[in-house]
Amino acid sequence: MSKILVTGAAGFIGFHLTRRLLASDHLVTGLDNLNDYYDVSLKEARLGMLLGQSGFSFVRAGLEQREVVEELFATAQFDCVIHLAAQAGVRYSMQNPHTYINSNIVGFLNILEGCRRTAVKHLVYASSSSVYGANSSVPFSEHHSVDHPVSLYAATKRSNELMAHTYAHLYGMPVTGLRFFTVYGPWGRPDMAYFSFTRAILEGRPIDIFNHGRMQRDFTYIDDIIEGVVRIMGHPPAPNPRWNAENPDPATSSAPYRLYNIGNNNPVELARFIEVLEECLAKKAIRNFLPPQPGEVLVTCANVDDLSGAVGFRPCTTIEKGLASFTGWYKEHYR
Repeated sequence: MSKILVTGAAGFIGFHLTRRLLASDHLVTGLDNLNDYYDVSLKEARLGMLLGQSGFSFVRAGLEQREVVEELFATAQFDCVIHLAAQAGVRYSMQNPHTYINSNIVGFLNILEGCRRTAVKHLVYASSSSVYGANSSVPFSEHHSVDHPVSLYAATKRSNELMAHTYAHLYGMPVTGLRFFTVYGPWGRPDMAYFSFTRAILEGRPIDIFNHGRMQRDFTYIDDIIEGVVRIMGHPPAPNPRWNAENPDPATSSAPYRLYNIGNNNPVELARFIEVLEECLAKKAIRNFLPPQPGEVLVTCANVDDLSGAVGFRPCTTIEKGLASFTGWYKEHYR
């Protein structure tokens, strides 16, 4: 039994992870500010399923509330921290840039400081496939350089990786960053395309399809993400004895620092994804084709060889199975 902090516990991934940890008899503290970036009632519904469960406690606060975060770490003495809370969304970052700095940069610093001051044994934090930015070499590898982000959201996630390495280097703090690739599934985020597509199709409204549906995404089912996170939790990084400062490997370090992709390693064209969604809903979509959006990348695909080598796991859920599960949940939840 471990004492674990999960930030963003009322969020999509945080909710699923917290349920998994509680089922394994861990003591979990959830931290979330329940902001209104998307439907708060969905966050409250997720949280309602966690509250009252044995071993779970909840703190409602924002990451940028330094004093609250400091007090939480000082009193709880966590063994492990899973940092999932962040301001998400590529397009939203172009309209509300300051929100991303407050949550994703200032907030992450507060988490790093809390872990340092209380000697947390392992910090695992969510990065994103968006850090690959203008890279065109696929599949994306953790060993590639990622210094050309194409959105502020991506820039904040890359900044988190650099900040984490600094703390690993200076203080010997074991830190692992996980680059998630287009996560979907039950209890998902309404701002994600598959969720808004489902709602529009069932209501008979058109769906906006950017770049005429020719983008490819490495859609990764939520259960695969959670399995990867749980396995990595128990696998804190060690310094890489072969790390070479003259030819530095971005994925490892002479410090206890590591980066891993968690993706399905099987990119699917958005047009095909919509076809499977139509099959699951037994209803055709009304398509509204639009040009590409600023900040969007055309293809994402994860190389997961390092993840597989480290913890013996590769995501493998097909979109046919994953979307069937999501649409079944959607129809039940929203009647």
